[in-house]
Amino acid sequence: MIFRIKFLSPILTLLPILIFQTSTFAQKSKKADKIVLANLEAHTRYLSDARLEGRRMGTPGDKLASDYIISELGKAGVQPRGDNKGWIQAFEIDNGREVSADAFLAVNDHAFVLNKEYFPLAFSATGSVSGSPAIALQESGAPWFQDLRELLEAGAGNPHYDLRAAIRAKAVAFEKKGATALILYNSGKTPDNLAFDARDRAEPVAIPVVYITREAKRKFLKDDEADLDLKLKVAFSEKERSGHNVVGYLDNGAASTVVIAAHYDGISAAAEGMDSAAARAAEGGGAAVAGKAWTDDVSGVAGLIELSRMLAASKLKANNYLFVAFSGEEQGAYGSKWLAAHLPAGIAPLNYALDLDRLDPAVDNSHALVIGGYGTSPAWWGICREVKEQKGLSFRLDSAYSRAGDYTSFYSRNIPALALYSGSDDNACDNELMIVKYTYEVIAGANNRGRLAFARLSP
Repeated sequence: MIFRIKFLSPILTLLPILIFQTSTFAQKSKKADKIVLANLEAHTRYLSDARLEGRRMGTPGDKLASDYIISELGKAGVQPRGDNKGWIQAFEIDNGREVSADAFLAVNDHAFVLNKEYFPLAFSATGSVSGSPAIALQESGAPWFQDLRELLEAGAGNPHYDLRAAIRAKAVAFEKKGATALILYNSGKTPDNLAFDARDRAEPVAIPVVYITREAKRKFLKDDEADLDLKLKVAFSEKERSGHNVVGYLDNGAASTVVIAAHYDGISAAAEGMDSAAARAAEGGGAAVAGKAWTDDVSGVAGLIELSRMLAASKLKANNYLFVAFSGEEQGAYGSKWLAAHLPAGIAPLNYALDLDRLDPAVDNSHALVIGGYGTSPAWWGICREVKEQKGLSFRLDSAYSRAGDYTSFYSRNIPALALYSGSDDNACDNELMIVKYTYEVIAGANNRGRLAFARLSP
């Protein structure tokens, strides 16, 4: 009995200490969660403010957002790793071509309005033409007119008929017969669906080709027999826009680097290039569309900032961390494609990438977190399964992850990549806190596994 008392006494003595330590740890954990939650709310509130107007690339809102992200990453202890030792990595987006400002069409002193009364076709030759043609006559050394009704009737009933190809053939044939330009119009009832295509890079024909709208033809070119005083100039210019990634680096002196990324541009592609009111009208969503633009991936950026702070203070030193807030995602993941192809100098080889693409709860309130790209490394199964699921948080695993996004920019370069996505634009930071903590544990689970093996997904 005495032996038993002596054996248990040290344990009994230690119990208050263990209880105290457990309680203290729980209090510290709870306090840490409150700090992260408060920070997430602050980041979300600022980045989703309507004054930033969706953080559309190249706008003042874009600049305000990137300045905020830079400030917060700096506070976390992350170092800049963009161009010229700064935070910003610049890239160009090719938006195709546009009709130059000095292009014009004038007939009998009426200057036709571009895109309202006329437009050139994308395969038009550039240059200036003048003459005194009549619509009903086709004389060598003058512009020729072509009624598209004839071409449309010729192709009626043929599902494979290509009107643009037919127009191109006409332009080639007319030029050989002496036409200096081809002026198109449509007097028939069959729609032609023609428009200037900024992305069309087809080889140009030898003469300018322009289209006059039905209304303009009726109003300004009523008499097909009359001689016209026509002056025309077709010219194009390239539409290029500058984008800016925010790039920071946490250098742990490790042999490999983990990319943790989110996109901070939030306006949808359909509304790109429009002002706020036009964007809302174009998508038919009124204020709801504006709300989507204001909040799109704000949660991912907020999570990115908090993970940078948590990792800077952690003991997870087996990898370096490259934190990137991408722009240009809505136009086709331009920012991530540029970074993946132009990694900052002096960083260790990439190990894997995490794409934080909306971390707020799902629309159906299931709080499901989609983990996409699960099949890009055999290591993900063990890592994600070993991480204890957060209370109230369910998962949906997507091996291939069919959504287009920034994660594919790394997968295409044989880098294992996960996309974390909850499918909502709502702001519910309590649930985002759980996802941020889960993401941190995934990073911790990969900490001592070395370089993750890459796996090619099945087509």
